[in-house]
Amino acid sequence: MAGKSDFLFGIRSVIEAIRSGKEIEKVLVKKGLQGELYEELIDTMKEAKIAWQTVPVERINRATRKNHQGVIAFVSAITYHDLENTLIGLFEEGKNPLVLVLDGITDIRNMGAIARSAECAGVNAIVIPEKGGAPINADAVKTSAGALLNIPVSRVKNLYKSLEYLQNSGLKLVAATEKASENYTKVDFSGPTAIVMGAEDKGVSSQILKICDAAAKIPIVGTIGSLNVSVAAGILVYEAVRQRNE
Repeated sequence: MAGKSDFLFGIRSVIEAIRSGKEIEKVLVKKGLQGELYEELIDTMKEAKIAWQTVPVERINRATRKNHQGVIAFVSAITYHDLENTLIGLFEEGKNPLVLVLDGITDIRNMGAIARSAECAGVNAIVIPEKGGAPINADAVKTSAGALLNIPVSRVKNLYKSLEYLQNSGLKLVAATEKASENYTKVDFSGPTAIVMGAEDKGVSSQILKICDAAAKIPIVGTIGSLNVSVAAGILVYEAVRQRNE
């Protein structure tokens, strides 16, 4: 059964949820779990390409004390969209794609706030990694004021390869980074663009910075070294809106 925290527990319940097509964020499996039903679960997760993690039973017990049988699955609050299909659809509709790529945003409140700004600005899609990012659960949807239900979100296995795909499809990759030499107002966002925002503490990863076509910084005048990532994302997407409306 699903509870207030958006999870399912019990081996059979998780297997049936995956087979029914329910969107699963990730599955936690108790270390040392064995048996035929366990093997069936592993096969089902592999077939559905569901991410799972082996953890001490204490971690599962923190989520629920009910008869979880050593397995708990976190359920997504949204339906994810295939990135390739989304992009093809945008081009077929004659759109000028504006995509927001989130490289390791782990705070649920930041995720929700970014999505809210993106939806208001008309961003066409948000791309997040399968691992290393904040779960899109009921709290994230609430923080986004429902925006996560209205804007296509693609969850990808390999963020670097997905950026290569966007680049090869004609999108300009712009990384938001304090290391950039140009202020964001000097960067061209008018054509098909993917704006890449980095993790709250580390910024955009060095590997992804190398593939980007341009880098943009937001000038900091005060004594605090950086903006909250959700505020920075809002500034950049609205700069894209400004340029496209000129």
